[in-house]
Amino acid sequence: MQHYDVIIIGAGAAGLTAAAQCVSHGVRTAVLDMGRAPARKVRVSGGGRCNITNTAASRDRYFGENPDFVRGILARVTPQDILTWATEHNLGARENDPGRFFCDAGAAAVVDALAHDARGADIFYETHVHDIEHHAGIFTIKTSRDLFSGTRVIVASGGISYPNLGVSDLGYRIAKKFGHKIVPPRPGLTPIHTSVMPTELAGISLNVAIHIGRAVVSDALLLTHNGIGGPAAYRTSLYDLTGGITIDFCPDVDMNTYMTTARMANGRRTVATTLSEWMPMRLARWLAGNIADMRIADLNISQIRDIVARTHNFYIAPDTMTRASFTGAEVTFGGVDTHDISPRTLESKRCPGLYFVGEVLDITGDLGGFNLQWAWSSGRVAAMAATN
Repeated sequence: MQHYDVIIIGAGAAGLTAAAQCVSHGVRTAVLDMGRAPARKVRVSGGGRCNITNTAASRDRYFGENPDFVRGILARVTPQDILTWATEHNLGARENDPGRFFCDAGAAAVVDALAHDARGADIFYETHVHDIEHHAGIFTIKTSRDLFSGTRVIVASGGISYPNLGVSDLGYRIAKKFGHKIVPPRPGLTPIHTSVMPTELAGISLNVAIHIGRAVVSDALLLTHNGIGGPAAYRTSLYDLTGGITIDFCPDVDMNTYMTTARMANGRRTVATTLSEWMPMRLARWLAGNIADMRIADLNISQIRDIVARTHNFYIAPDTMTRASFTGAEVTFGGVDTHDISPRTLESKRCPGLYFVGEVLDITGDLGGFNLQWAWSSGRVAAMAATN
């Protein structure tokens, strides 16, 4: 049996960050991972460019049963801390969109930097955890490789998204063994499947505003063969969709005023041609329906009202749409209930010395670097607590 001060389960973004923090405090650290290589999700993040953080990271960009949980953790390890880390490792963090930073050096370089910082830890790959016990302040972990013991355990095993990269529900099983509730996992940041959008519209992309109850997501929407995708749909998938969604295809124009003015100024133009000033023609013809080829001068008030409604308030009912499966999901929504986790240290309130970090928790970030920031922040904070 090998004994360590801290044992970290999972060599992903949160796990390696925690390992680096532990090593910097001079404690004997082991990392156990079922895969053949570290940080597999990081390596494919951002299309290989790695959206390393977002300076807008705050409570209102996170989801779960208790999103307030993130406040203290994000305040202790901030996006600026991560940008400083990126600079120190020559990763070339670049702000592509307001607040959203990608790495010029690429995702592989981020993984190399994480591995470099964790060099003092003993990292065991292709090591499957079979069981974990806790007695008299010591954890004993039975694995496919050996028995390990430690005084602190940090569970950084992630969620169950990206199944092709090799994932498991290990973190949930560990949590349940020690009395924690699991918020049922479901796919997050996914496309939305719906037959309401016809397949002939596939490939169209435009900026929209999607209303989900009182929430509004403004971003680029991609129409697909299965429904809707792109950033707008992915972000929408994080919300409660039981009330349906409403898409505004022209959020930057008052279509009623535009159509009324165009009716007087360019009455010979067809409805489809008029709408196509603001959207691709295929979408314009579909929204116009059987009056697509009518001259706008011939439209009555009721017909204009219908066009405006379809353009600004296109409703998709909840029973006509579903989120894509975990195969198409970027993150896992749900996980270890945060009510039994310390919001200051990430230590279990049910088992002293046991910590949960990253995606295994019921915390999901918005699209755009928020989930990696949560991994960095939670991994560091838990390790700081575990090494005190």
